[in-house]
Amino acid sequence: MKIDRLVSIIMILLEKERIGAQELADIFEVSPRTIYRDIDTINMAGIPVRSTSGVGGGFEIMKKYKIDKKVFSTADLSAILMGLSSLSNMIRGDELVNALAKVKSFIPADRAKDIELKANQVYIDLSPWMGNGNIQPFLEIIKTALQENRLLSFEYTDRYGNKTARTAEPYQLVLKSSHWYWQGYCLKRNDYRLFKLSRTSNLQIQEEAFTPRDYQKPTLDFTYILAIMQTKIKIRIHKSVIDRVLDFCAYEHFSPDGNEHYIVSFPFIENEYYYNILFSFGDKCECLEPLYIRSEMKRRIHDMATIYES
Repeated sequence: MKIDRLVSIIMILLEKERIGAQELADIFEVSPRTIYRDIDTINMAGIPVRSTSGVGGGFEIMKKYKIDKKVFSTADLSAILMGLSSLSNMIRGDELVNALAKVKSFIPADRAKDIELKANQVYIDLSPWMGNGNIQPFLEIIKTALQENRLLSFEYTDRYGNKTARTAEPYQLVLKSSHWYWQGYCLKRNDYRLFKLSRTSNLQIQEEAFTPRDYQKPTLDFTYILAIMQTKIKIRIHKSVIDRVLDFCAYEHFSPDGNEHYIVSFPFIENEYYYNILFSFGDKCECLEPLYIRSEMKRRIHDMATIYES
């Protein structure tokens, strides 16, 4: 994985006087272009790496950093350890174990206890309480396909229940709002698609490798779009569902209504997803305004009741 490679490159640069891009590319079995991108990332992280051209040229960390090898502060090492430990809970592999061992090798003995304490102050567990048993093995399959640039074949079920056979070039794993997705170039649609892992089935790595194309990152921040699309509706909720309603709006939008209930200004878009959110609160939630949404809720409840009456 990239974090493992970046840490390893930093360690090599600390130990060697100078090393060329091609030599690094051969060590990590990637292209020189990838190495140049990694060096840019290391520079942006605040570690000054300079390059020299010509015979004997290559990359090197500036001398003042070579003299004092305390490149990472206590906060830096704690953050790296916390991130790698959290990731290893969900995506297992020798590279993560190796990366953790390499990062720990940077820790001076006199700072080990302090860094371990700070690294354990935040614990991120990405594994689900329950649910789709395919998530863990599918993450491993996608991770392998990403590393080896191999095609993935699978079946995908859309939100309406329609299933199609697909083949795609994988480019990125995404964890968004507690759900795993993966971004790939779908050969059936001839375009990039963001696939939800829980809707993916029969996932298999193909023997055929692919040449990576210019990658287009998925759009994951819809804050501006939602601000335009959302309207505020007024709902009355029982105090027993406060924690769930707080997943969608801040407590500043709550007003007490007696001892047991609250009036909430709730962000809403008139579509299936948002109606289902309201229904998920069951009889602990009542839509008060606007009238047309209240009427639509009543119609949908009647249709559900009709199913059970028959």
